[in-house]
Amino acid sequence: MFNKTLSKRHSITQRWITNNLLIVVLIMISIVLAFVYAVQTFYYTSAKQNLNSELTSVVNLLSRYAQDPETNLSSEMRSTFESFSGKDKMELMAINAKGRVLLTSSGFSPSADLAIPDFENLQAGGEGYWVGKAENQEKIMAVCADISSFGTEFHAIRVVTSLTQIDKTVANIIISASVVCIVILLMLILTGMYFVSSIIKPIMQVSNMAEKFAKGDFSSRIRYEDSDEIGDLCQAINHMADELSSAEDMKNEFISSVSHELRTPLTAIKGWAETVAYAEDDPEIIQKGMNVITNETSRLSEMVEELLDFSRMQSGHFTLQKETMDVLAELGDAVLIYMNKNIQENIHISYDEPEMLPFVYGDKNRIRQVFINVIDNAVKYSDPGGNVRIKAFEQNGNVCVEVSDDGCGIKESDLPKVKTKFYKPNHTRRGSGIGLAVADEIVTEHGGVLDISSKEGIGTTVFITLPPELPEQKT
Repeated sequence: MFNKTLSKRHSITQRWITNNLLIVVLIMISIVLAFVYAVQTFYYTSAKQNLNSELTSVVNLLSRYAQDPETNLSSEMRSTFESFSGKDKMELMAINAKGRVLLTSSGFSPSADLAIPDFENLQAGGEGYWVGKAENQEKIMAVCADISSFGTEFHAIRVVTSLTQIDKTVANIIISASVVCIVILLMLILTGMYFVSSIIKPIMQVSNMAEKFAKGDFSSRIRYEDSDEIGDLCQAINHMADELSSAEDMKNEFISSVSHELRTPLTAIKGWAETVAYAEDDPEIIQKGMNVITNETSRLSEMVEELLDFSRMQSGHFTLQKETMDVLAELGDAVLIYMNKNIQENIHISYDEPEMLPFVYGDKNRIRQVFINVIDNAVKYSDPGGNVRIKAFEQNGNVCVEVSDDGCGIKESDLPKVKTKFYKPNHTRRGSGIGLAVADEIVTEHGGVLDISSKEGIGTTVFITLPPELPEQKT
């Protein structure tokens, strides 16, 4: 069981990593890469604009010198290069037609074979822009402008700056952004694992409880404080355990009750059968014994029929043979049975019979079974000398039958359960505990309602309502 639960826990965690964490990581990596690209582009663009600005200023200045015929342009260029204000951040170079640097603002001339890609791009009609590494492997940015029209030995001027500081700044920003992302990911992992754990733990409890319930142990309950969907599930599982426990108790009580109910008549039948067998010359004992055997056999037959009906209901094979029927006829037969049967038990049965009631579309045998069951319960739970009152009447177009007694009554806490299968509110009285559940099912199948009201020590009233036959149901 533990390995099974552990496997589930790993499965949920893996799915969370795959479906959530991995996607978030990929998204954050994409965001960081896009951010790095944006930051680097921003700083490089700013540096390029700054170089172009400085280069444009120098070109404009030299253009004015070139337009003045009295000015020595070469001399002014050397003076401009020497006094270049941005020499601490960048270097200004003058290049001849062969691509060799002849003049620099720093005073140091590079080697003659120095490659100048930005000048080559300019000569090819390009932008005159280049980012790469210098001879000392330092990363630089260079822009180049054509001044061949000025009529000097210089063909172009070039501005070069180091990108080392810019790259350090970009790197620091990238590191900061990466640290923030890592912190966010760690927080996401911690909160995610806490969230996954908050799901796994109650699921493990549910799994463990389900295994106990499967073994018939309904004593434990799931403890979960939060009022979320998992809390609702845990409450539902606990409620199911309560219902299963209650059903188990009722089943055990039912088995005990049925065993007792079966044993009593069987014992009586066996005893009187033996007595009759040895009483060949005593007609009175033989007659008395046969009466007992017949009555007890009827009780067994009724009990078996109840069990069969209950079994049919559970299997979905409970069927009704409906036709137009007279409720009064079936009720009268049931009352007659108990009026004759209960004289010896000293229980007075009164029947208030109307002249006419609407016909009902139903199964007359099943409706009679309901009446017999309800009247039998009223007699069964009444003490000697008690009264059972039966009346039938029409109310709001419906056929109503009311059976009341002044017997022991039912506790208020037991009243909602009396129509539950196997339930017996009073274990001192005979019965299997399923007759009323069967009767309620039959009435419900006819579209009616069976209501019970009772007070302990005062009595019980059963109110049966059946709908009248509709015109389209008439044959």
